[in-house]
Amino acid sequence: MKAIISDIHGNYEALRAVLDDIASRKITEIICLGDIVGYGPSPVECLEAVQKRCRLTIKGNHEEAALNDPVDFNYRAEAAIRWTQERIRESPREEQARNIAFLESLKETATDESGALLVHGTPRQPTRDYLFPRDIRDKAKLDEIFAKVATYCFVGHSHIPGVFAATGTYTHPNDMMMAGIHILDNTKCIINVGSVGQPRDEDPRACYCTFDGDSVVFRRVTYDVKGVMRKIYANNRLHKSLADRLEQGK
Repeated sequence: MKAIISDIHGNYEALRAVLDDIASRKITEIICLGDIVGYGPSPVECLEAVQKRCRLTIKGNHEEAALNDPVDFNYRAEAAIRWTQERIRESPREEQARNIAFLESLKETATDESGALLVHGTPRQPTRDYLFPRDIRDKAKLDEIFAKVATYCFVGHSHIPGVFAATGTYTHPNDMMMAGIHILDNTKCIINVGSVGQPRDEDPRACYCTFDGDSVVFRRVTYDVKGVMRKIYANNRLHKSLADRLEQGK
């Protein structure tokens, strides 16, 4: 059994709650699909926690931006990542060097021992490509993406959890036959594990998955949303809407 997390986005309170939930289930192997930083008020704390707890971490577009410059970011995301870059640079020298080296070491893709592909966005463009529920109507896009999937693929990036099947369907965890549980079979599928730190499926609880090779379970965890919102409101470099959306789950 392993846990797969993604899109923490500087939300340490959500990350800590998820890590506690994982530990309560006696799960020791954790994979992170990227976007540890960006948007939230605690990027360095999240970087440190992921390095300590995750066996494998994949590069997201916000890690890419933290090392370089934000590309195709809206003004709120760009302002947040530039502040994040400053926070990393202002850290004590040893911590700064460790976090930069960690960011530089991240790969865009990996495959776990079960053969599942691990990426942040999609196999077509690992750090930047989105797969949204509405994309089930775009057969050409789905065919192109699924052509790069051998069996199963785990992704994040859209912050919307669910399972895309190569047959052209998308299922949100709430709509699964056993709510929140997807049984794996011979059908190729892409599993979006949702977001720890900024869910966008109208459920403000942190989201992650557990995976045992035969099934995927989507898990939701409550955390101190109000506390994180206060930190964002108090930071004049972070747009206030980044706090509001946490409460709304949007």
